[in-house]
Amino acid sequence: MKQQSFSSLEQAHKKKRTKREVFLGEMDSVVPWARLEALITPHYTKPRKGRPQMPLSVMLRIYFLQQWYGLSDPGAEEALYDMHSMRDFAGLDLAHDAIPDETTILNFRHLLEAHNLAEALFGVVSDYLEERSLLMRGGTIMDATLIAASPSTKNEAGKRDPDMSQSKKGNQWYFGMKTHIGVDAKSGLIHTVKTTTGKVHDAKLTDDLIRPDDVIIFGDKGYVSDKRKRASRAQGVLWAVKDKRKPGRVLSASQKKRNRKHGVVRAKVEHVFRVIKCQFGYRKTRYRGLAKNEAQIFSLMALANLYLARRCLRAESA
Repeated sequence: MKQQSFSSLEQAHKKKRTKREVFLGEMDSVVPWARLEALITPHYTKPRKGRPQMPLSVMLRIYFLQQWYGLSDPGAEEALYDMHSMRDFAGLDLAHDAIPDETTILNFRHLLEAHNLAEALFGVVSDYLEERSLLMRGGTIMDATLIAASPSTKNEAGKRDPDMSQSKKGNQWYFGMKTHIGVDAKSGLIHTVKTTTGKVHDAKLTDDLIRPDDVIIFGDKGYVSDKRKRASRAQGVLWAVKDKRKPGRVLSASQKKRNRKHGVVRAKVEHVFRVIKCQFGYRKTRYRGLAKNEAQIFSLMALANLYLARRCLRAESA
């Protein structure tokens, strides 16, 4: 058993737990660590020369810290040296353990990207929640959000990121990418994630976000389609997309009432974006290109599902 350092003993006897410690304690108890580590192990554990490989459990926890607190690779290394709560979550002690440097942290992230493991992590978490009857079936809420990207041309190519593009929302232009999600209408948890460049219209991803067994489809006015509405009705599926005012006409009283009724359910999808953008602070892309940013999106969505379901998961394990 590893002996605790004096700083660790002092932290253990302090009178108050910080918000960060409470949050990390909650997430530590709901993440299916064994399943996620089993997924990555075949790609991570390899014979090597030189210094011993950092334990997978440590690197995965550091990777999740990066997602929760918006940390870059150098920023994650600095935070581990600076914050006891983060070291404790990662299972590290300054008195006995080496802190992974930024290159080690970067290499682990590249490993996940190279083998599409971030998408696989999302799948493992989805299966875990479905087994516990938290991620259900029957209805889908579709929505998309813009993620801003840096428009800077101060790089080797002297150009903006070619995978990002401009999109207009209201009277404002944005440069970046879009994240499209399908959310379970009952639980509010994400079941499908897609990413595109910013100029792709939300409605083009409709078929990708709907599950074959869905019997009701919710969406905002961006998904309006008379053709899809007729096709859904023919299949016995309720098309609960909000009605949009046509040029030169106004919505009827019944259409407004219908929009309000379906809007109450559709609002569940906004909780996901609140967690991603406000709780985890993900408002702007960190990397160039869709591939790297897509990997981060899948990781964030998996963690958002666990965060949204944390009370049910903790009650189940109590």
